[in-house]
Parts: sequence; structure tokens; C-alpha cells
Amino acid sequence: MAQSKVGSWYFGWNIVAGASLLTLLTVGMRMGIGPFFLPIAQDLGFSRSLLAGIVAIGMLCYGLAMPLGGYLVARRGTKFVLLLGVTIVLLSSIWSIYARTPWSFFLAFGVLLSVGLAFTSPVAVTPVISRWFTRQRGMALFFLSTGSMAGIAVMTPVLTMAIHHYGWQATLLGYALAFAVVTVPIAVYVMRDVAPAGTDTLTTGEGKTTVAPTQSAKVAVSPTAAMTFSQAVQTVPFWKICLGLFTCGFSMNLLGTHGMPMLMDHGFDSTTSSFGIGLIGLVAIFSTLVLGRLADKIPRRYILSTIYLIRGLGFFALLIVGTHFELYVAAAIGGIVWAGSIAMSSAILADLYGVRLVGILYGWTYLSHQVGAMISSWLGGWAYEVYGTHWVAFGSAGVLLILAALLSLTLPTKLK
Repeated sequence: MAQSKVGSWYFGWNIVAGASLLTLLTVGMRMGIGPFFLPIAQDLGFSRSLLAGIVAIGMLCYGLAMPLGGYLVARRGTKFVLLLGVTIVLLSSIWSIYARTPWSFFLAFGVLLSVGLAFTSPVAVTPVISRWFTRQRGMALFFLSTGSMAGIAVMTPVLTMAIHHYGWQATLLGYALAFAVVTVPIAVYVMRDVAPAGTDTLTTGEGKTTVAPTQSAKVAVSPTAAMTFSQAVQTVPFWKICLGLFTCGFSMNLLGTHGMPMLMDHGFDSTTSSFGIGLIGLVAIFSTLVLGRLADKIPRRYILSTIYLIRGLGFFALLIVGTHFELYVAAAIGGIVWAGSIAMSSAILADLYGVRLVGILYGWTYLSHQVGAMISSWLGGWAYEVYGTHWVAFGSAGVLLILAALLSLTLPTKLK
């Protein structure tokens, strides 16, 4: 294996950079359905509720494919899963631009594209980052979260402009080709499943390896270390976290799918709408790093509750903004707390149940996230067609987020 260090540079950071770029592209597309929504519906003659249903089931497929992707990473390695995922993305994108019926578009765009993106999502690269980092694992994984936020900030306006100039078919195909050009070299030359001995641990002058104390090291010796998965899912805090992440998925994907159509229905043009949504992700890039620092100084449940509360108020603000300035202010404030709920939830899982179970518990709680995403993706289109307003879906998101904030305050610091 090649040397893990070149001079003072640790190769693990190359893996983090490659993984963050992949996350930018995958999450950016998965959360960037909004620019495609109206052009696809108009071109194919689909109603909003029909297309929203296809997107909704796609969100569920995205969540269901993640455990499968994690299983394949463990059995076949990161490189295999990434190359398989990019192949599926390419084939499904080509199929999508030629699909003209609801059924074929559902299979191509709703199911297969979601599976391909899931195989190239953070679930595929988190294990390899965790193996390469011990002392700085938290920082490395937070950089990965930054990639997700950058995806929202970058991809939404880029896709909007591309669709405006070239149409949704050419944009989707161009995305798939660019995705392949980026992903294949990263998979082949950057991703290395075998980490060096000692990973990024500190080395003393005598050549002895030491590891700085971390939160995960403290959790590992908790009384819940011997708890089984079946015992963990029978505890109340697990389901409280699931409900919180359900609300997180409901709100995030509602905004990603119907945020632009909602703002355009309220009188904003497509460019302004895309910049408003993109600003949320741009601000979240920086707030993610700040929240990561605070997570070890303030009780995590307070941070999680604050995230949900401000995000809930932000949804009501987006419904009533009337000027460009008001939109950008609401987006900037919302962006401060747009990231962090998933990171905080996984950290609380580790605090309560130990690091041994956090992987599998995180996978199942994230499935609840995608169930929320599925429901909101459908509700956003159906409710607007039936009632002629976005208040039903976006108002529901605001209420659910405020309830999630109250629920998060009741999470314990440790299991009794």
C-alpha cells in the first residue's frame, strides 16, 4: 500500500476531501429535485401530485438502499460500491430522459436513480473515514456533513441555470456524466479501505503512539456497552430520536422538492428562488463547523432542540416573505440551523447506547428520516392541487419541528 503520509500530510484527508465532493454531488442532486420539478411535470404532462408521488417513493428507496449499500461496503469494499452506484446513476439518467410514461419514469428516476445515489452517498464513505481517523474522527465526519450543505448551496442554483438554458433532459444527462468523471477517479485512486496502523493518532518524541481523549472513547465504557440491538430499540429515547429525524426528513425534503415551486407560486422568479434555497446551504456550510465545536461543550439535547425550533419558525417565515430581502434574511437564519440535526442525533445515540451499536441504530433512525421525506414529498404536491395553497405542507413542517424541539428537550443524558 502507498505511504499514508507525504511529509506531514496525512492521506486520510485526501479521502475526506474526495468523500465530501461525492457528498456534494449526491446530496445536491437528491435534495435538488426542486429545479427539475415543474419542468418535468410540464414536459411529461404529469400532475403535481403524480410527480410528487414518484419523488416521494424515490426518497423512500434512497433510504432503503442505504443499509444495502452499507452491507455491500462491508462485503465488497468501498470502491466496488461507488463504481456500482455511478453505473446505476448513468443508466438510470439515460433511461429517465427517454421515459415518457409515469411507470417508466417512476422506475428510472424514482427507483433506480435513488438507489445509485444511495450507493454513492455518505453511507458508503463514512466507514472508510471512520477507519482512517481516530483522534480527529469527529472533525473528519463534520467535514463530510459540510459537503452535504455545500451540495444544497451549489447544486440548486447550478441546476436551475442549466435547466433554464438547456432543458431538464440535457441537465440530467450532463449531471450524470460529470458525476461519473468525478466519482470514478475518486473510487479508484483515493478510496482505500485499509488504514495504516495507528491511523491519525499522535506520536510522541519517543515514537510511542498516543490517542487524545475523545467523546467516543468515553461512551465506549458506558453501562450500555453490553446492550443488544433488540434491547436498544425497546427504549423510549430511541423512538424519540426516530420521531425527531422523521421531522427532519419531512422538513428538509419538503424544502428540497417543493421549496422552489412554492416561492415561484408566491411571485419570485426561478433565479431568486434558487438563490434563496441555495443560501440556506451556503450558510449551513459554516454553521456546521461551529455546531461541531459546541457539541462537546453544551448538552447535545439543547443544541438539537434549538435546531428544530429555529428551523420550524423558519418554515413559517418562508411562507410569508414578500420581498427579496426578506427571503434572503429568512434563508440565512434558517441556514444557521439547517445542518446538525443528523449529526447531533447520531452523537446522542452514541452517548446513550455506545459506539458499538451506533452504526446500526443510525441506519434505522435514518430510515425514519426518509419515511418523513417520502410523506412530505407527496404531501407538498397533493395538498397544493387539492387546496391551492402551500400552507398545508409547509405549515405542517413548522408545527412538527416545534414539537420535535420540545420532544428533544426530554432526551436523557444517559440511560437508567
